[in-house]
Parts: sequence; C-alpha cells; structure tokens
Amino acid sequence: MASHRRPAQPGLTQSVRVTVLSAAVATAAAGLAAPAGAAPGGPSGTAKGTGTVKSQVDRLYEQAEQATEKFNAAGERTDTLRQKVAQATDRVVRGQEQVNRMRRALGMIATAQYRNGAVDPAIQLLLSSDPDAYLERAATLDRVTGRQAEQLKALLEAQRTLRQERSEAVGVLAQLEDSRQAVEHHKREVEGKLATARRLLNSLPERDREAYARASRSGGDRSQGSLAGLPSLVGLSSRGAAAAMAARSAVGTPYAWGATGPGAFDCSGLMQWAYGRAGVGLPRTSQAQRNAGRHVSLSEAQPGDLVIYRNDASHVGMYVGNGQVVHAPYPGARVRYDPANMMPISSVTRP
Repeated sequence: MASHRRPAQPGLTQSVRVTVLSAAVATAAAGLAAPAGAAPGGPSGTAKGTGTVKSQVDRLYEQAEQATEKFNAAGERTDTLRQKVAQATDRVVRGQEQVNRMRRALGMIATAQYRNGAVDPAIQLLLSSDPDAYLERAATLDRVTGRQAEQLKALLEAQRTLRQERSEAVGVLAQLEDSRQAVEHHKREVEGKLATARRLLNSLPERDREAYARASRSGGDRSQGSLAGLPSLVGLSSRGAAAAMAARSAVGTPYAWGATGPGAFDCSGLMQWAYGRAGVGLPRTSQAQRNAGRHVSLSEAQPGDLVIYRNDASHVGMYVGNGQVVHAPYPGARVRYDPANMMPISSVTRP
C-alpha cells in the first residue's frame, strides 16, 4: 500500500516494524473499534460488526498509506537538503580559504611598506574587519592604484560571496531541520494508523482475520487461477518488460512501509526497485511516479506500466498482463498479484 524511501538514511530505508500503541492511540483504537456502545466480540459481534471493523481497518490502511507517501516525500527532501548542506559547507570552507589567502598576500604589501617607514592608509584597509565601509569613501580608492586596487576589489568580492554562502548555508540548515521534523511527524502518524489497524484486526475472530488476509484490496478473494494467463516476458527487450519481470520476481516479499527492497517493499518502493533493475530511475513517491511517463488507458496497458490508484495517487501497482498487477498491499501482507481494477484508478503511466 504505502509508498517510498531513501537508502542513504538507515532510519528512512530500513523496515519499520509495527509496535504497540501508547495509551492515547489505544484509546483512539477503542473508540473506532466499539462505536455506539457495541463492543467487538460482544453480543452484537455479528457479521455487520465484523464488516464495520474491516471497513475501519481498510480506512486506516488507506490513511497510513497517505501518511507514508508524505513520509517518503519528506525523506527524499531531507536527502536532497543534506546534499545541499554539504555543498554549501564546502563552498563556505573554500571561500574562507580564498579570503585568507588574499588577505595574507595583501598583508605582505602592508608589511613591506611598514618596513620602509610608512604604510599607505589605503593598504591599512586591507587588514580591516570591515573594508566595505572603508571603501565607500572615494578618496580611499584614489590612493589605491594598479595591482593593489585589483587585489583589493577581488578580496572584497570574495568576502561578499563568502557572507552570501554562509547565509545560504544557514537557510538550508533550517530547511533541513524542518524536513527532519516532518519525517518524524509522518513516521509517528503512519505507526499510529498501523497500530490502530492491528488492534482492530486483533479484535476479530481468527477466521475473520484469515479471511481479511486472503482478501484483495477490492474485497474479493484473489483468483490464483487467473495468473495462468500471464504473458511470458522472457526474451522481450523493452524496459517495461524487464521491470515487470523484476516485480514478478518479488512476489512473496514482505510489505514494509518506507522500504525499497530487496528484502521488503512498500508500494512505490517496489516500483522504483523494479525499474531500477531495468536500468531506469523512477521518483520515490507514487504521486511523482504518476507523472513519470506517458499516460495510457487501462485497455492499452502493457507489462511494466504503472497503475496509480485513488485521486491522491497514494497507491501504485505494476501491470503484468492478463488484467493483473503486482503490488505491495499493506503491512502484514506480502507482494502479490491482484486485479488491476481492485481500487479506483487515477492513471496508468508508461515510464
């Protein structure tokens, strides 16, 4: 069900196990599980009550998937910002080294003049902590000629650039901290939704839990017989076929939100990994994957096309032929085949 992740960060790339909720989440779960005074498993634990719990679990999984998309997007942004911080820091260091070299060179001129008995007032500003203000006086510039003037102007420009680089680095660091907090927020939201869903599932009789695990996202039982009609992809050279073969090879792999394989996947992480095996880079989130190629109709779908679900594009599967997709459904489930029309389709994208 969920979406994507970042390999550079262990906290974002590793599978996050569903844990028991805190008392607050448990209270929320109890509120969802027992509406209008009818406790699950109690006297009114009828088929209707079971259906209500199942619909609540489905809704929680959908909300967790949406939060996972935000988590993946924030993680991707955090990775990008970390790279920007590193680049900005490097520019600041190199800029400071350049300024230091210039000041040392110009300081040698002042030292030589001092030894000769007098230091030109203009040269004194070379060692000033605020040469910009000094230089605003035209009379000062009049005293600086030739090579010294060029050296001084170069120094001032380098100092201005350094100040700008430092300011930009501070700004990027602030963005990075905001993004890091967003990652943590979405992580807590996902874990809360999933733990609540698990609590509700545990309130069902075992046979109902097993039936839920067997059911597809569309609510029907999966028909393994329909898989016999899947086309053979062996020998096909298209990147879509290569990605579809990779996705089919992942069937049976556990779902883990925020994971990009190969040991576990969330929905968009599986798509990114499968196309990576085909030598094609895909964006991390299912929202971005929706626009990562040409849109076609479901009737035109070919193996390797991405089937994007819901208006918010919070879930994605890969079309593999015969009206089937391979996808990572939700926590507790494994990568599997399901009907391509199992949920409302937002678009079919051919990378």
